[in-house]
Amino acid sequence: MKSKTKIKQLKRERRKVAIRQRVHGSAEKPRVFVHRTNKYLYVGAANDDNHEVLCSVFDKKGVKNAKKLGERFGKLLSKKDVKSVVFDRSGYKYHGQVKALADAIRESGINF
Repeated sequence: MKSKTKIKQLKRERRKVAIRQRVHGSAEKPRVFVHRTNKYLYVGAANDDNHEVLCSVFDKKGVKNAKKLGERFGKLLSKKDVKSVVFDRSGYKYHGQVKALADAIRESGINF
């Protein structure tokens, strides 16, 4: 029998694959991806046509830090003349830190 942790990981991987089949970033509309570890929250923008990462930032986890990270990332995207993006939550549920991050990016003027 599989442990609960292993089952949660498998479910997240399934969600991640399903999302990546629908979401594709381009030069005009890059893909914003999120990655969480036990200590940090990472966010970056990728152009999938050229297989390149345009910019990325990270900070410690937490809802407050996610808001600050989203604001900082939104300013960085604005400097690169990016107006709209597609959001790839990487299989994470859209609540808490991921939602705070997305809302802060939207508030900084980037359209999803």
